[in-house]
Formats: sequence, structure tokens, C-alpha cells
Amino acid sequence: MSDTTLPRLPYLPISFFTSVMGLAGLAIAWDRAQTAFALSLDLATPILVLSGLVFATLFALYLIKIQRWRATVAAELAHPITINFFPAVSISLLLLATGTLPHWPGVAGVLWVLGSALHLLLTLYVMGVWMHHEHFEIQHLNPAWFIPIVGNVLVPLVGVPLGFIEVSWFFFSIGILFWLILFVIVLYRVLFHAPLAERLMPTLFILIAPPAVAFAAYVQLTGGLDPFARVLYYSGLFLTLLLATQVGRFLRVSFSLSAWAYAFPLAAITIATLGMYRQTGALGFAVLGWTLLSLASLVVVYLLARTARAVAGGKICMPAS
Repeated sequence: MSDTTLPRLPYLPISFFTSVMGLAGLAIAWDRAQTAFALSLDLATPILVLSGLVFATLFALYLIKIQRWRATVAAELAHPITINFFPAVSISLLLLATGTLPHWPGVAGVLWVLGSALHLLLTLYVMGVWMHHEHFEIQHLNPAWFIPIVGNVLVPLVGVPLGFIEVSWFFFSIGILFWLILFVIVLYRVLFHAPLAERLMPTLFILIAPPAVAFAAYVQLTGGLDPFARVLYYSGLFLTLLLATQVGRFLRVSFSLSAWAYAFPLAAITIATLGMYRQTGALGFAVLGWTLLSLASLVVVYLLARTARAVAGGKICMPAS
């Protein structure tokens, strides 16, 4: 296959892997709902299979890009924004492991080992670049910088059931420590500097993901609900409500691949809410869980349709203007 048959592949963005995160997150949310409410309808499995197919396709295409256009990949690795999307690959593996665990634990174990090892390497690399950069400015900072951190708190979701308790605490500690530090820095940037560019506006939803995922991981690690777990959950819920009040602003943002930043955080707070329902049995969490699950599902369907239309129209994988 010649390079001329793949005219857009050099511009395949690493951020495309956030679509796998959104799909896999929704699959896990539906699996949790099916268990919590004893549903006979299985929507989780087909969504999980779709997310796996999307991952395999993107991974194969990006490997070709690495082989043929290494300079382009190197430029993404050096860019202060796109570098933070590389851990979306390892996060996708961890989410696929979480989704497959109830049905195919052997497959989940392999995906978990690969995802955890890759994510540790990517976290070390990205943070090393952060520490020794020569060209980053405050305007480069946005909530996508959470992506390398969020992945660490995903590890216990599969690590604990597989018996890797100390490894899970190791990754969880990394995620919690640097989430708190980075949250303060990102909030400072949002409050006291120029507004985010329109194409980065959807990344504000990433603020929801760290406390929501950390809640699920912490409950997995400790086996129950305690005050710290409640702080994590209600922090994520408040951020969800805060962003919900800004819905008019988000609706005015033109569609781009960055819109997939809506999907995984909505799935994460849905999973956390269903976890609260499981722990407390309170009807309010059941109602809220269904509401969030419906919203997350509609958002993913919308994003799939708009992405498919953009791909068909040749509007994806274009040179940066």
C-alpha cells in the first residue's frame, strides 16, 4: 500500500482514542445498570464489542502512521496539548479490561497488564516532559492534562478483583496526588487567564472524570462507603451540575473530535452514581443513575453519528489550519 492511498493518515490525531474511552465507559455503565436493576436486555456487550473494534482499527492505523510518518508522531509527542492524549491508548486498554472482566476474566487480565504497564510508562514520559519543557505556556494548559493522571485511578477496578492489591494502591496514590495538584493549576488557568479556545471547550468535562473514577476505585479498594468516598463522589457530582449550568455554551461549540471529551466523564459519573445506589440503596441514586445513563447514551449516539458523517465527508484527519 503506497502513501498516496492513505492521504489523510498522517493527520490521524491521537485524540481519536478518546472515542474508545467514551464507548467503553458507556459499556461499563450499562453493565453496572444491568446488574443493579436486574435487566434482561444486554446493551453492554454490543457496545463493548464496538469499542474493541474501534480500538483495534485506530491502533492498527496509528501503527502505520508511526512506521511511515515518524516525524509527525514526534511532533505530537512534543506538543503541549496533544502529548496528553497518548495515554488515552492505555486508558482504552484498561477500560476494555474493566468491561470484559465479568465475562472474560482471562482476556481482562491480559488487557489489564498491558494497559497498566503502558500507562505507567506514558505517565512517566509525559510528566518528564512537563518537568523539563522549554516552550510550554499557561495557555497550553487545559483539562486534557488530566488524561495521564485519570488512567492511574482506573487500575484498581480490575487490579483488585485479580488480587493485585498493592499494585492497585500504587496507581491509585499516583492518581489522587497529582489530580489534586493539577486541579488547582487548571482552575487557576481557567479563572485568571484567557478563555479556552472553542475547540477545547468540551475538555472542561474531563474535570468530572478524576473524582468519579477515583470514587469507584476507592470503593473497590476499601470494600465500602466511607467519608472520603463520599467526598470523591459528591465532588464529581457538583462538577457535573456546574457544567450542566453551562449547557448553552457547549451547544454553541462547533463539532470536532474534541467533543468526545463529553462521553467518558458522563459515563464515569454514571458509574459512580450507580455505585452509590448499590452501596446505599437510596431511590434518589437510582433515579439519578438512570437519568445520567440516558444522557450519556444519547451523547454517545450523537457523537457516533457526527463522527461518521465527518469521516464520510472527509472532514476528519485534515492538516491543522
